[in-house]
Amino acid sequence: MSSDKKEKEKQRIMSSPELVNCLIIGSGPSGFTAAIYAARADMKPVLYQGAQPGGQLMETTDVDNFPGYPDGINGPQMMIDLENQAKRFDTDVRSGWITKVDFNNQLKLWVNDEHELECKTVIISTGASAKYLGLESEKKYLDSGGGVSACAVCDGFFYKNQEVVIV
Repeated sequence: MSSDKKEKEKQRIMSSPELVNCLIIGSGPSGFTAAIYAARADMKPVLYQGAQPGGQLMETTDVDNFPGYPDGINGPQMMIDLENQAKRFDTDVRSGWITKVDFNNQLKLWVNDEHELECKTVIISTGASAKYLGLESEKKYLDSGGGVSACAVCDGFFYKNQEVVIV
């Protein structure tokens, strides 16, 4: 095929929506868990990682409150394990952001404002992102690895019987 024909074919593919059976938005623990279950159900999931591949756990050192890790695990390793398990069942893991949706008549979504998807199923597992005050003392404790938490439920255990400030 000539380079002109290849370019025209590429433009045709890009101009028509990609049909996706199961789209998962988010690559934290819930996104990869959904991907594992969807893949095992033969739904051929496509997972878009979004702004922070691996989610907040990529910034977490010790994870002791997740089932299956009796000795704990660090966040990045846990996310690698979850991603590898999802890929083992043929989850299509992609980089990119879902920047626009239209759920009026069909499930239409756009990746990076250009690539259109038409989906049968959409699972939104975008999680959360930590919000800090921006104080110098806060940054000092964040950089040193302790004293500031963005998740009271996750980290409250570490501050038992201590004075704390919650914002």
